[in-house]
Amino acid sequence: MYSNHSIKNLLMVSLVLFILGSCGKRAEEEVHPKVEKLKLPSGFKAEHLYSPGENDQGSWVGMTFDNKGRLLTVDQYGALYRLEIPEIGSDSLRPKVEKLKIGPNGDDKIGMGYAQGLLYAFNSVYVMVNHNPNDDFDKGTGLYRIEDTNGDDQYDKITTIRTFTGSPGEHGPHSMVVSPDGNSIYIVVGNHIDVPEMDHYRIPRVWQDDNLLPEIKDPRGHANNRGAPGGWIAKIDPEGKEWELFSVGYRNPFDIAFNEVGDMFTYDSDMEWDFGMPWYRPTRINHVTSGSEYGWRTGNLKWSPDYTDNLPAILNIGQGSPTNVVYGSDAKFPEKYRRSLFAFDWSFGIIYSINLEPEGGTYKATAEEFISGSPLPLTDGVIGPDGAMYFMTGGRRLESDVYRVYYTRDLDNGKRADLKETDLPEEHKIRRQLEDYHTGPKEGAIDFAWPYLKHPDRFVQYAARIAVEHQPLPEWQSKALNEKDPRTLTQAVIALARHGNKSQLNPMLQALMRVDYGSLDEEDQMNLSRAFELVLARHGNPSGSTRNQLIAYLDDQFPAQSNRINRVMGKVLVKLEASSAVPKLLALLETAEDDPNYQKTFTASSDLIMRNPQYGLDIANMLANVPPAQQTYYATTLGGAKAGWTDEYYKKYFNWTHDAFQYKGGRSYVGFIDRSRKMALATVPKSKFDYYNTLSGADLLTGSGNDVRSSEIQPEGPGRRWTVEEAMPLMDDLRGRDLEKGKAMYDATLCISCHSMRGEGGAVGPDLTQLGTRFSARDILESTINPSDVISDQYEATVFYLDDESSVVGRLISEDDNAYYVSQNPFDPENLREIPKSKVTRTKYSDVSVMLPGLVNRLNEEELKDLMAYLISGGNPEHEVYQ
Repeated sequence: MYSNHSIKNLLMVSLVLFILGSCGKRAEEEVHPKVEKLKLPSGFKAEHLYSPGENDQGSWVGMTFDNKGRLLTVDQYGALYRLEIPEIGSDSLRPKVEKLKIGPNGDDKIGMGYAQGLLYAFNSVYVMVNHNPNDDFDKGTGLYRIEDTNGDDQYDKITTIRTFTGSPGEHGPHSMVVSPDGNSIYIVVGNHIDVPEMDHYRIPRVWQDDNLLPEIKDPRGHANNRGAPGGWIAKIDPEGKEWELFSVGYRNPFDIAFNEVGDMFTYDSDMEWDFGMPWYRPTRINHVTSGSEYGWRTGNLKWSPDYTDNLPAILNIGQGSPTNVVYGSDAKFPEKYRRSLFAFDWSFGIIYSINLEPEGGTYKATAEEFISGSPLPLTDGVIGPDGAMYFMTGGRRLESDVYRVYYTRDLDNGKRADLKETDLPEEHKIRRQLEDYHTGPKEGAIDFAWPYLKHPDRFVQYAARIAVEHQPLPEWQSKALNEKDPRTLTQAVIALARHGNKSQLNPMLQALMRVDYGSLDEEDQMNLSRAFELVLARHGNPSGSTRNQLIAYLDDQFPAQSNRINRVMGKVLVKLEASSAVPKLLALLETAEDDPNYQKTFTASSDLIMRNPQYGLDIANMLANVPPAQQTYYATTLGGAKAGWTDEYYKKYFNWTHDAFQYKGGRSYVGFIDRSRKMALATVPKSKFDYYNTLSGADLLTGSGNDVRSSEIQPEGPGRRWTVEEAMPLMDDLRGRDLEKGKAMYDATLCISCHSMRGEGGAVGPDLTQLGTRFSARDILESTINPSDVISDQYEATVFYLDDESSVVGRLISEDDNAYYVSQNPFDPENLREIPKSKVTRTKYSDVSVMLPGLVNRLNEEELKDLMAYLISGGNPEHEVYQ
């Protein structure tokens, strides 16, 4: 038995433990929920500083620190703000926030805003506006400078540096950075803004589409009026009087950043509607060199990274929506992060840390996740004066937040191994020397650059060709045509094709045909094939004996052993109307397999599905039945063939297009196949048009040709972004609904893919047959419209944090002593990913439901009522909703 004294002591100890435990729980509860969802590397701490939306200040997308350490921000559709940020360790994290008064009147009217980029430099704020002037804000798309001229700490002077033409918006002008020497500003612009007149051009102003693939513009109309050269990067002086075009060929990069030795990098976007197509290019990290071209073209004409006349990415990231990039040299972070480029993905809420190691004329890039969260729509980020990283979320009127991330451990007294120019490889230094000749004609340029046209390093070789192209044509035209070295000849003829005229057509082709193709390695064969394509793309087909010689020369080598060469050779032979082109391409169409490592990405698409189900829905659908990209390229090439067809060949081709509509590519996939089909149909005999039209799959398609016709009733819409509050009044009267339409809406909104109803459907989620007997209409609406608000523990997704700083999100199906087995795709639930337990450092349940939001947004009021009636009734035709 315990004595009274012992009992008293035990009670005291218990009370102390209870208090300590309660304090611990309170401390945990004090972590901001928006911080709690973040995945951070070990030793880092995140703080939530501010939510502008809670104060009717919009959705912030741009930020910069001024010379007094204050953070300037901008609402995508509103004003500029200034924040005084509390120091790290302060009792209160809430910043002092003021809306800036801009313009000579200094009133509450928005004097400057609607921007996607801010830069404080040269005692001014540079503002990149994306906007059509209206009553709320009278400034149009362009670059503006605001200054404080009277010392009142507000910006009273507005200077228009330059306005832009094109289509303002999210593919317009974006961010700005100060040059490494501190004397200039670089700006980055998306592909919907025209290249304005420049004072200087580091990339010669001779760009064209340069692709013999039969042109198909995006079937859904995206960027169809946008031509070469796509997005661009330029350098300007602080007053904006001198403009130099630095690099082109991007889709939509939002930001640029310099490393310690003055090399520039960007994170370019993909065209997600192209997913599954052979011209799809994933989001990627590009080393932005002088005069560089990265090959964006509209529709299906985008260049392959294999084309020698553009540069390849140094790292393919994968699907996503790139926004900010910032280099970590000024961060008070561990050394590897101070040597990293941080790249932000808006769609899937990931900040990647890109390690850059010099390699030849460029860099070897490796990646890891630095910070991630779901949802976390990242917009902009900077390294602050205190060495912390500040970043924001928001955009497209989404909920916006400001965060600070800093390192809490010892930094070895701040020592770091800076990369210095003396550390750079020899090829790097040669490339920079060649870039000195990218500013126009210079004495000695040809003598210096010519030997480097055959350099094995691609970045050196490219820089040498651009140096040659800047020199007067008479200085090197004859030299190019008489060149004996195959590699040098190839590069020289590419340059000549870009700057010459049709009078050099036959001499260029004859020079290229002097090369013994069989003696070349695969890379040189690829480049020679591309040179032939460029000559024909620029100057048309030769005639007579030269045409016959060229067909014979290429025919002997086609098909080649590699897909990438076959893609180029095939379209060249089709352009030449060679009789062998159609049968050879048809043989490849039936047998070609995709290259598994072509444009291999750091992030697998399946890893993204559950990070943001709103965007993951399309990925999940596509991954369940991915199209054969290589065959699709041949099919598109064949669509443009004007000669060589027979009935047998037409049947083979149109049978292929018919079967191709079964696959699930990006939103434009069906439309691309349909346009290829229609091009080929234009060459069939009129008497057989109807037969081949049916054979090719016409009856499978909607009238636009952009979608496969469903045998089920489809939503007519118009849809809307439904909320529970908007939908609830419709639930007052669900009598007399249509069972068949309800079932059709159940199918159309993909409920059947994951849920079973009366024994039919998937098994990813719970059976819904008895749903209406257990839950109210409001409960069902809330679970359907906001599926992440309450997640059943039976259907939770799990986040697995790995020892390489990456993470995997999926539904844990099973595990054994060695591994977890995870399903990531609700439309392909049997496809499991094995995660070794030895690599998992910790796990937690995801805050995001595996059920995708927004599935009912296709429905109009009556269609939503039919769906709800079907769910409430459990598909029972005798239920009161059908009486």
